[in-house]
Amino acid sequence: MRPPPAIIRRAVLDPIWVPLALGLAVALSALAATAMVVTPLSRRRRLPRFCLFGALYLCVNAGLVLCCAALWLRYPLAGRRDDVRWSALHVGLLGRALSLVVTGARKLLGFQVQVQEPPDSHLIIGRPLLLLARHGGPGDSFALVELLMSRYRRRPAIVLKETLRWDPGLDVVLGRLPSCFIRRRDRSKAPERLAALARTMRSDDAILLFPEGGNWTPGRHSKTIARLLHAGRRQAAADAAENRNVLPPQPTGMLACLSGRPDLTIAVAAHTGLEDLISPALIWRAVPVVGRPMIVRWWSQSARSLPSTEDGRRGWLRLQWALVDSWIDARKAARSRPRDVAVSEQPLAGSAADEH
Repeated sequence: MRPPPAIIRRAVLDPIWVPLALGLAVALSALAATAMVVTPLSRRRRLPRFCLFGALYLCVNAGLVLCCAALWLRYPLAGRRDDVRWSALHVGLLGRALSLVVTGARKLLGFQVQVQEPPDSHLIIGRPLLLLARHGGPGDSFALVELLMSRYRRRPAIVLKETLRWDPGLDVVLGRLPSCFIRRRDRSKAPERLAALARTMRSDDAILLFPEGGNWTPGRHSKTIARLLHAGRRQAAADAAENRNVLPPQPTGMLACLSGRPDLTIAVAAHTGLEDLISPALIWRAVPVVGRPMIVRWWSQSARSLPSTEDGRRGWLRLQWALVDSWIDARKAARSRPRDVAVSEQPLAGSAADEH
């Protein structure tokens, strides 16, 4: 359902949300304490873990709304027009909030992130970045944004669905940063908005884009193949069937960003580890997910080294997603081997450094 106008969200929903979120957080904390008393010998303690994480998220979310309101009152209109300082304050807020959420997920749910960087990762420093990321598994978008901010010191510009404006904390803080909420009915306007967003990028900015358009699941993958076959796109359907771990990437967003900012550095982020947790029941049974980290691997190259034509760039994106798929297959094969067999990871065949 489409969220109401901004004036309604700020004047009505946000003031209601803050006490409601804090009240729910107290209730969840009480439920966690009760569960600990009733089932003190439970090894996994799933209910207390989820309750405490939910309480943490609600408190952080309400805190974002309160802090953004305080900044709006603290700084007059002239101060809010100082884009550098105004943006820096909200980047700091978002960074601290994500750090708390990711830390809480690690301590309560066992969620961990491991990063495999290319040897020339320093080459992306000081350049505007377009990060094309695979979308699969619970919490991957939060983890990737937190990595961009904490590890690589980037101001994120996130492309996300407008329905996420129902999350009050994300709505208010991302609404004051150079992010792009995409409406389902207005997708025809999205390329123009993304190009405009790319033109405003600073050297420490990073646009996070999920070309698949949605979270990968086996069911969504099968439906995508059926839809391509129904549309008569047999080759695209065959390619999608071959790349079992990803959805076919849509190039529109990437092409729009490159049209607005041809000097971008492009990075492709593959990750695996938790994508099989596709339902609440599976997540419940898996927690705590100790020993199952979300492993992130990325590689990059300058946009100027990409093919110059749109068709060539579409082909380049399909190639990158085929590489993502093959890397995920290799990781799954490595996990399925006996623990006493030593496996040395080889460089990703056909990576950007090798292909170009």
